[in-house]
Amino acid sequence: MLGVSVSPTPAISEEEQPRFRFGKNWRSFLENLDDERISQAEKSLREMLGTDSLAGKRLLDIGSGSGLFSLAAHRLGAEVVSLDYDHDSVGCTEELKRRFANDQTSWQIIQGSVLDRPWIESLGAFDIVYSWGVLHHTGEMHRAIEIAADSTKPRGQFFLAIYNDQGGASRRWLRIKQTYHRLPGWVRPGLVIAVASWYEAKFALARLARFQNPSPLNDWRAKREDRGMSPWHDWVDWIGGLPFEVAKPEDIIVPLRRKGFVLNALKTVGNGWGCNEYVFERLPPNA
Repeated sequence: MLGVSVSPTPAISEEEQPRFRFGKNWRSFLENLDDERISQAEKSLREMLGTDSLAGKRLLDIGSGSGLFSLAAHRLGAEVVSLDYDHDSVGCTEELKRRFANDQTSWQIIQGSVLDRPWIESLGAFDIVYSWGVLHHTGEMHRAIEIAADSTKPRGQFFLAIYNDQGGASRRWLRIKQTYHRLPGWVRPGLVIAVASWYEAKFALARLARFQNPSPLNDWRAKREDRGMSPWHDWVDWIGGLPFEVAKPEDIIVPLRRKGFVLNALKTVGNGWGCNEYVFERLPPNA
């Protein structure tokens, strides 16, 4: 099936709660997308999945966003199904396909909700299910994780990233996000600048205390080299991102272990904010 198909019965409505329009942020990001960022996204997938090629693999990208990692998986040889709830994100992914893989039938783009279990099941099982920084924005994180996990084939890999639970700090971030959504649209960039400037200043002072260069440029370069992402667009995504849920590593690992998954790779942010990354393998029944 080519082009975009739509989930017939999305599980949740945007009117039910404040919801950040991630796709509008990613459209701006695509204006600065270059070969270096694409290469870094490919590198991130290779390193976390422990392979140099995805040839012969079927990959589901849940929450494709800008489409960058769907493109990276496609370039690594995977048959890709890109899924996003947000109309603009679907448009971003379509734009990347037009730019880099317009005539490819091995890349399908779909608009719909991961919470719509019957529809997700209709897509079949996948060798790799990838969802980076997405399932905590569904409003039903644990249910979304369960549905995504169930889409993974035996011996397949489930790669997800979920916001770290910082306790009180996470609750403060939730209030900041809620404030963002109460503001008129034209005021919101000002809040992003104010909050980002405050934290970047704190980071600079911390670097000075360690006798390091206080400039944020090295940190921004590392972010770009890690996943090909943009510091500004990440700040907008972080401050505006609702719904918002968090989890400690054990909150993710233990339930999936009970479902027959083993953890192959883990990258945490320690006590900090941001996403912990997990790569699980689904064991065959009775293994």
